[in-house]
Amino acid sequence: MLGAEAAIASLEAEGVDTVFGYPGGQAIKIYDALYDSQQITHILARHEQGAVHMADGYARSTGRPGVVIVTSGPGATNTVTGIATAYMDSVPLVVITGQVGRGVIGTDSFQESDIVGITMPVVKHSYLLQSTDELTRTIREAFHIASTGRPGPVLIDIPSDLAGAEMVFEYPDEVNLPSYKPTYRGNAKQVRAACRLLEEADQPLLYVGGGIISSEASDELVQLMDLMQVPAVVTLMGKGAVPASHPLNLGPVGMHGAKYSNMAMCEADLIIAAGARFSDRVTGRVSEFAPNAKVVHIDIDPAEIGKIRDADVPIVGDLKGVLAAMLETLQKDGAAPRDDQWIADIAAWRERYPFYHPNVREADDEVVPELVIAELGRQLDPERSIVTTEVGQHQMWAHQFLPREFPRTFLSSGGLGTMGFGFPAAIGAAIANPDKAVVCVAGDGSFQMNSQEMATAAINRVPVKVMIMDNRCLGMVHQWQKLFYDKRYSQTLLEPVPDFVKLAEAYGWEGERVEHAEEVAPAIARMLAAEGPYLLDVAISRDQNVYPMVAPGAALNSIMGAIDVAVGAVRTDMPASAGARVATPMEPADVSSPCAKIDAQFGGRWEIDPDDTGARLGQEGSTVDVPPSEWKTLFRDGAAEKGGDR
Repeated sequence: MLGAEAAIASLEAEGVDTVFGYPGGQAIKIYDALYDSQQITHILARHEQGAVHMADGYARSTGRPGVVIVTSGPGATNTVTGIATAYMDSVPLVVITGQVGRGVIGTDSFQESDIVGITMPVVKHSYLLQSTDELTRTIREAFHIASTGRPGPVLIDIPSDLAGAEMVFEYPDEVNLPSYKPTYRGNAKQVRAACRLLEEADQPLLYVGGGIISSEASDELVQLMDLMQVPAVVTLMGKGAVPASHPLNLGPVGMHGAKYSNMAMCEADLIIAAGARFSDRVTGRVSEFAPNAKVVHIDIDPAEIGKIRDADVPIVGDLKGVLAAMLETLQKDGAAPRDDQWIADIAAWRERYPFYHPNVREADDEVVPELVIAELGRQLDPERSIVTTEVGQHQMWAHQFLPREFPRTFLSSGGLGTMGFGFPAAIGAAIANPDKAVVCVAGDGSFQMNSQEMATAAINRVPVKVMIMDNRCLGMVHQWQKLFYDKRYSQTLLEPVPDFVKLAEAYGWEGERVEHAEEVAPAIARMLAAEGPYLLDVAISRDQNVYPMVAPGAALNSIMGAIDVAVGAVRTDMPASAGARVATPMEPADVSSPCAKIDAQFGGRWEIDPDDTGARLGQEGSTVDVPPSEWKTLFRDGAAEKGGDR
């Protein structure tokens, strides 16, 4: 058969049922061979970047490699953003690009580009075929590399003359890559050392990343949490790894994480990082990150361990196996939680610093983005739904307020933060999961990056839903300009163009716009009940910001905009330029405060007074004479006086 036919037969041998792509001159032979395939459905995107994001959504929602076929030159270069997105988030992809004939490579031939060289930093591996003898073996290796170890994208560049050359088809049963041997089984000695630290810890915390989902290790993780009563904070990539309803799931951590989650990270004496990479969006200022904690770092990629934070116990291996080994060791030891006080303290923090409180609303008719996202979560069936996001404020609101109970049901671009990812990823996820409702939460800026893929959804009858949080600005950059750049809104204000409802109609979608709070719930219900693709345009104010927030470069415990119910449920520690309410300093000691005992640990002043630069408890110059051994007692006594258990 021809090389192109062998390429398609190889995909069939790998069990591929769907590919995404866009044809062109140097890929025409591959597409001609694809025409005869009875097994593979091809989804024609309207842009190669959209095709890669679709394959990415397919892969994230299933765990199987997504497959892309595009042509050379601009077709290949248009895939780079999608490939980089998958690389940063460890998503298995196989991207096949057409290339000019071998005889003219390097001559600047028409539509030639060195796509192997261009993508070298953002692929797990890449191939430029030199002979038909390599073709089937290369495709077999590509799928193996993409889906084993730490998953990632693999690129195969096929010159057009090889696609048209005759060859004998033989697909290898096994892969022989002596230099590629991922470590799956964690070192037994290191596993025992990690268990000892956990057994001895008073304030342990699990730091859960996307590796848990890649490893299919959610069950083992939850068992460990339950056995040792270890709370967990969850990264954007790890959302869904722990059920949102689990009482020990503290939810988002980091730049826009909950204040109580960040406090737990700062106060923990042991952090078990499970498939997480200590991203700057989680750690804040690294030099001040988790200062009291020993670290157990478990990751299948040895390059991640020690890259940002040194590990006291490094474990290289597959999380599912490592966590299972830890569970076995702990159960043999008869291990049990040392003290329930840590859980009680965190519960008090969760009550005091909620993500949202009705007191922060400005008007009854205001469309509050947090409540819109929460309403979407209430109406979605957690077992039969997948949510994707674009990138920006709406992404963080979705992370904070949208409950997910299962892995692979929340898909978002984390590492690269790619605007334009969420919508095509939703199409890919919907094609892979026809029995599930798939909703993309988008911003008006992000959605326009790849809105042309509305045609792909319409033509292929993909019933994807898009809910736009429409503030007519580039919301996250606008927020930074508001808080840190003296409201100099340089190129972040968007005019009310297009009319999204008319755009939906132009593509054959249903669509509607809502502008009032009471319209939101019934509109979401109509969107979810629609049989075909549906766009819901939700108008929100440009003044809405995502809080809490750790300012760029600040320490994780330097949190602005957290709601504090102890001072009337207002947002605290706000920059003066934001125009928000700031709690005032505490009255003299003889005047009662609703949480005076708690405030005493900060030297008799509110912790959130931005003008208070005085010494804190334990620091030289503090006006409160309390020995460090009694600090926690002081806090707990204060909580007890307010009616708490302690």
